[in-house]
Amino acid sequence: MKLREYEAKKVLKDAGIPVPAGFLIRAADELAPHLDALGDAIVVKAQVDVGGRGKAGGILMADRTTAVATARDLFSREIKGFPVKEVLAEQRLDIRKEYYLSITVDRSAKQPLILFSDAGGVEIETTAQENPGAIRRVRALPLLRDLPPFMLRELAGKAPKEVMPVINKLYRVFADRDALLAEINPLVVTPQGVFAADAKIIVDDNALARQGIAVNRDLSEREREAEKHGFSYVELGGTIGVIGNGAGLTMSTLDLIEYYGGKAANFLDVGGGAESERVKNAVRLVASVPSVNVIVVNLLGGITKCDEVAKGIIAAGISQKVIVRLAGTNEAEGRRLLSENGYEMLDTMDLVVKKAVEVAA
Repeated sequence: MKLREYEAKKVLKDAGIPVPAGFLIRAADELAPHLDALGDAIVVKAQVDVGGRGKAGGILMADRTTAVATARDLFSREIKGFPVKEVLAEQRLDIRKEYYLSITVDRSAKQPLILFSDAGGVEIETTAQENPGAIRRVRALPLLRDLPPFMLRELAGKAPKEVMPVINKLYRVFADRDALLAEINPLVVTPQGVFAADAKIIVDDNALARQGIAVNRDLSEREREAEKHGFSYVELGGTIGVIGNGAGLTMSTLDLIEYYGGKAANFLDVGGGAESERVKNAVRLVASVPSVNVIVVNLLGGITKCDEVAKGIIAAGISQKVIVRLAGTNEAEGRRLLSENGYEMLDTMDLVVKKAVEVAA
């Protein structure tokens, strides 16, 4: 789950990383009491769960005479379709130099990967593409509590020495907060010292309970419902609903839909040993996606019994067409039940997907 900027900055501040003076407000008038603490130059930032806020008009500059009106303007906006309900008002820094710092997971090496660049800011992606040598990289052993001094010197290069403890403290944040990403972009040098001008932390969804986070904000309502039933579920935006058992079979179904020119609406792995009630819930969940006009059910019966799957499909009673491929335990009984209730069951995954793409078109 991605923390919002104000949440990430509180984490950094608690870890001893300097951040600008700032206040979270939920209405423009709440800003007035904080103007003295923010000084003459102020920046107001929309706290929305989307990237690229600056270019989308979600970060505005102001001074103490215009700050309240600027905040009111920001609250009236939508940033990439997200209404602005929270705003972080901060002291605007006198920036002399920007750096980029991030820590993520190198999945191939199974180690934290630390990136540092002398070119920070909104164009870091361009820098990474056009001049990858400008980004210094080191991998750390996961069991290390602190980064060795030689590693900090290698990363920081000619940056001010105050940058090195920030790198080390962010590494601790990354480990302590079960993060998949901890990023400061930009990390800035000012006459008053080094500050994290922006912050991004993404917490591993599997560690939310350990981190004291009760609700995963990144999930849609359907994704939250799927989590409640124990389904592996991802929304994809197409028109063909997909239900499979096993990640490999379900992914293969998605690939075949793409191959034949269709667009999958979701990934749903119902899991092994699915009984009729579980299948019913899965079918109804996928049918609730507004864009879905046909559903592919592609299951192999081992511990999952085909007749139980058929009963679940029938009990779901949805309006969309359901095209089924079942193979394995109690296959003949499953086919009989589906046929008697007007459902179409085809022999291969290829035939099922071709038919679904035709229906969706």
